[in-house]
Amino acid sequence: MDLPERIAAVRAGNGEPAAMVGEFRRTAVLLPLTGGRFMTGHQGGVRWIYAFTGERQLARFARARGAAPEEAWQYAAVLGARVLDVLVPELPGPAGVAVDVADENGSMLLPPVRGIVPDEAAERAEDTAETAATAATVVAGDSAVPAGADTAVPRQRPRGRAAR
Repeated sequence: MDLPERIAAVRAGNGEPAAMVGEFRRTAVLLPLTGGRFMTGHQGGVRWIYAFTGERQLARFARARGAAPEEAWQYAAVLGARVLDVLVPELPGPAGVAVDVADENGSMLLPPVRGIVPDEAAERAEDTAETAATAATVVAGDSAVPAGADTAVPRQRPRGRAAR
């Protein structure tokens, strides 16, 4: 099963969340770039790194944010394990990953909790009461994407351009 299939199974209630996280770790995801930084959003006391399973999903996100159909977005292809183990801990405060957030029936949040992010990142998140409530709830299908805030791009170069 690929990552979108695992997400669909978890959303349907018959998938295994741990297997979905494992598939995310093994999958190269697309992280949109803006101004040489990964695009993130901030909601519920958590900074969310936007990650997409393919160019079509990234294009849907770009359109939801008002991009013209012909506008190209830069992105980096990054292994999910690197996103969780390197990028999330480097961000200040609680951070998680928002996968395919513009897909009403295919989105998934990977919150900053043990078993998903490294223990030190989960501990940082546990120190924030607002984060605990957010992490306890998996928000899916919200196509009202919050405005992105920039974070530094550690040791990563743009890998491609997604035409919109």
